[in-house]
Amino acid sequence: MKKNFLSLIAAGLILVAGCQSKSQSTTAATTTDSTGKVAENTETPAQKVDVSGIKVADAKTILDRKQVPILCYHQVRNWKSTDGKVGKDYIVEIQNFKDQIKMLADSGYHTILPDQLYAYLNTGAKLPSKPIMLTFDDTDLDQFTVVNPTLKKYGYKAVYFIMTVSIGKKGKFVDYMSSDQIKQLSDEGNVIGSHTYDHKNFKKYAGKDWEEQLDKPTKRLEEITGKKMTEFAYPFGLWNAEGIPELKKRGFRMAYQLSTKRDEKDPLFTIRRIIASGYWSPKTLSNSIKNSF
Repeated sequence: MKKNFLSLIAAGLILVAGCQSKSQSTTAATTTDSTGKVAENTETPAQKVDVSGIKVADAKTILDRKQVPILCYHQVRNWKSTDGKVGKDYIVEIQNFKDQIKMLADSGYHTILPDQLYAYLNTGAKLPSKPIMLTFDDTDLDQFTVVNPTLKKYGYKAVYFIMTVSIGKKGKFVDYMSSDQIKQLSDEGNVIGSHTYDHKNFKKYAGKDWEEQLDKPTKRLEEITGKKMTEFAYPFGLWNAEGIPELKKRGFRMAYQLSTKRDEKDPLFTIRRIIASGYWSPKTLSNSIKNSF
């Protein structure tokens, strides 16, 4: 029964986008020069940020700050004959993903993590030049086996939004990360965030949904990482203003949607991301970043 349930989840996630903080590593990013040799980027990413004393700014102040580009990835694997046209939008093939990340590094982008974004939005704290945040949804195993080594090559860090129902499971379409792999990502300086228990639409939560979709996943992820969960990604990118107080009550600091307009009262809980499409070349991704943010 559970195996069938996971298969249904995986199928749904392919068709519809699902769419602790620890600071950015001080390891310098690398790029490649015209000869193909790897060259160290001499600009050091932002240092560790202490957010403990930061007070939340008013909504207008936050909304007036220039948005930081945030990319949302799902599966990173080669397309299969069974993948549909819509599904391929959320599956970035392995070489294309590597080329996209190389493009970001060659273009001078520096990855930031939630502490830095939080400090910037609330206080105007300085960010590295051309900041960008990379996020990965749904716990897919390829995010550990393909994504993590690729990002390490360039000194990049990312945010991984975990759907706890699938931890350590094998699905019909994809396999999922284990608790040990999630902990390793966290220990290496990446940020782990919550993406609910089983991807239920946030706009439909009522009664025990708050415990099942928020409280229990939070507890499990905190047990795995040993760190407090402060970041949340809405399943399918769908949110409603009525649910934001429930996130605040549980200690979440920021929540991430997709590309709709930010809430005028709670912009920290409607932070915009764009899906990195499987159909996009590195050049198209570059243009989309510039046009969307």
